[in-house]
Amino acid sequence: MAIRVEDLRETLEQYGQEHVLRFWDNLTAEERGVLQESVATVDFPLMARLIDEWIHNEPSAEHFSCIDPVDVIPEPDMSHGDTVEAFETGEVRLAEGRVGVIMVAGGQGTRLGFDGPKGAYPVGSITGKSLFQYHAEKILNLERRYRCILPWYIMVSGANEAATREFFEANQYFGLGRENVYFFQQDMVPCVDEHGRFMLEEPCRLAKSPNGHGGCIPALAERGVIADCHARGIDTLTYFQVDNWAVQVADPVFIGYHVRQGSEMSSKVRRKTELREPVGVHCLCDGQYRLIEYSELDFYPQLLEVDARGNPVHFAGNPAMHVFSVPFIERVYANYQQFPWHRAHKKIPHVDSAGNYVRPDGPNGYKFETFIFDALQFVERAPVNLELRAMGEYTPIKQFEGAGSVLEARDHMRRHWGAWLVEAGAPVPKDAEGYPPFDVEISPAYALSKEEFVLKSHGRHWPAINGPIAIGAGGEISWAEANASA
Repeated sequence: MAIRVEDLRETLEQYGQEHVLRFWDNLTAEERGVLQESVATVDFPLMARLIDEWIHNEPSAEHFSCIDPVDVIPEPDMSHGDTVEAFETGEVRLAEGRVGVIMVAGGQGTRLGFDGPKGAYPVGSITGKSLFQYHAEKILNLERRYRCILPWYIMVSGANEAATREFFEANQYFGLGRENVYFFQQDMVPCVDEHGRFMLEEPCRLAKSPNGHGGCIPALAERGVIADCHARGIDTLTYFQVDNWAVQVADPVFIGYHVRQGSEMSSKVRRKTELREPVGVHCLCDGQYRLIEYSELDFYPQLLEVDARGNPVHFAGNPAMHVFSVPFIERVYANYQQFPWHRAHKKIPHVDSAGNYVRPDGPNGYKFETFIFDALQFVERAPVNLELRAMGEYTPIKQFEGAGSVLEARDHMRRHWGAWLVEAGAPVPKDAEGYPPFDVEISPAYALSKEEFVLKSHGRHWPAINGPIAIGAGGEISWAEANASA
């Protein structure tokens, strides 16, 4: 039911935001309804607190007496007994159907020059497979191997939910079944100007932004995901972000370490080799588990220390891969009013007081967001920190070229999967580093690891391969500039 304009005006005046109605008299009935709905979903007490803490009172960094490195389990090695035991434990948890997959996919492909959800971007240089499809094929492989269902919980935003659903419908949910792909939307929060006043995206709509990946915690609880987990008997959730094509979805080793240690929240860590590498850092701050964002490193000079060899002492970088227990998520949600918020100074398009659309040249306002890794502050038992493998696990895509780009990801595919071809005895030319000098794609539905690929390739009669090659879900060479040989 629509809110009465009198009540709307009273609420806005109470919180000093009455300017939101400045265009009311010129709006159509439909536009007034849009504005009422846009305002009705605002958590005014929360926004008042954030504006007071972050705008009216310049915040300072927390003070810690002592910041120590966290304990890290080295890169998994299947020749070690503890890794094997973790792997077997994870396999049991998967086979019992107790694992679900969370993927954060609320972004658009704007920075990639792509009009649509980032997950729909055709990252495959040969096949044009999307990020969504690569992740779906990993889930398919695991479901077949462990004869289980891995429900896929996908957090979307208001900006891309409809397009994401349409993309999955058009691709028949990549064979996973509509009933096992669950979309849930994160909340949006108003953007504010440098005086703490709500900004308007258009005369009838507030400018809003997603509440950050930490917003998945209330969204999981409030959008029915936790209830679905209970109905399915799921007590373990793995988490990753859509833009990392290389992530190991529901890695049994990672899950196994998490389960065996009785951890509530576990993280993979990426060994930093440069102090200023743009990733957050896992650490112990006065004995409490924390993750300090790279943008805040200068507040904590301890995090910029190096050892005798010049390597970072605090090397445990954050690649945004976690495992959660479902009861832990429920406990954090019950105490979510204590969850930290952060602000970001951004360029925010808006309409000015005269109703003119403004696209600013520089930061002109603030967005508020939460980070999933801040849940580490709530753990009651020591979390697992597992070092990820050097290649084939982390190549996020933030832009088309340069560091963290589509082009860099495709080069990693060439080297990662190209090494599999070489190991399997395929007749491919090699560059100075020992990799094929052309693009390579191997379907995750066919193989998730070099070991699986080599095993499935045993006894295979390979054609001579002189150009880009893609191997499909059934092991077929689906596209290649190759010369078949007898």
